Amino acid sequence: MVTDVINQKGSADVIFLDFAKAFDKVPHMRLLAKLQAYGIDGQVVRWVASWLKGRKQRVCLDGYSSTWADVLSGIPQGSALGPLLFLIFINDLEDDIMSAVLKFADDTKIFRKVTNTADGLQLQRDLNRLCDWADKWQMEFNVAKCKTMHLRSGNMKHDYSTEGRQLDVVVTKRDLGVIISSNLKVAEHCYEAYNKANTNSMLGLLKRTVKYRNQEMMVRLYKSLVRPQHEYSSPVWSPHYRKDKLLLERVQQRFTLLFDDWKSL
Repeated sequence: MVTDVINQKGSADVIFLDFAKAFDKVPHMRLLAKLQAYGIDGQVVRWVASWLKGRKQRVCLDGYSSTWADVLSGIPQGSALGPLLFLIFINDLEDDIMSAVLKFADDTKIFRKVTNTADGLQLQRDLNRLCDWADKWQMEFNVAKCKTMHLRSGNMKHDYSTEGRQLDVVVTKRDLGVIISSNLKVAEHCYEAYNKANTNSMLGLLKRTVKYRNQEMMVRLYKSLVRPQHEYSSPVWSPHYRKDKLLLERVQQRFTLLFDDWKSL
């Protein structure tokens, strides 16, 4: 995650990259060639090839269907093997890249510490190399969804572009379910976690729908439905400001108050 740069001193720039229809665009023959290059051959490659090839698809809408069309690229999503094959396909993405690259399935980020113009230019060159890699391997970045974030105050705020288009600059960005802010504070994520677990979400759902409300059952529902909403990846964003801690604690306080109200029904 982008939190890998938090302990670095000085400012840094992060570029969030978004593959356009990543799993659907993986070319079968090139994927099989990469498998063989990594020493995976013989019966395993033939089995993977048999699994990928020979697929057909059609579109159904309002009772009408298109003709069947051959599927010439792509990895089936929702499969156990799909993410592994995709990671193998993009494994060499960061070759010859001087900046740091983070990959999680089709979620890719490139970042480096930027203290002068030369650092910004190097990050731009690395971004260009990533685009060259995408062209070579028949992949594509969705430029409209690629974003730049300048971390920490005093940042030189270089502009970065790809395919002739300047990337939009954001001050907050969701990274694997955690909201990252350019000032590296977690207030934004704490507020969203509070909203997800509070009245308009899980607590409100329990209040509206659960009629049988004994203590044991309500505690189980709270632990299984409410707590995961505001504790997801908490080791990463664990707040240290008192206001953020109090905000999150209000969820449990509200549940306690609601439970007292329920006991009186």
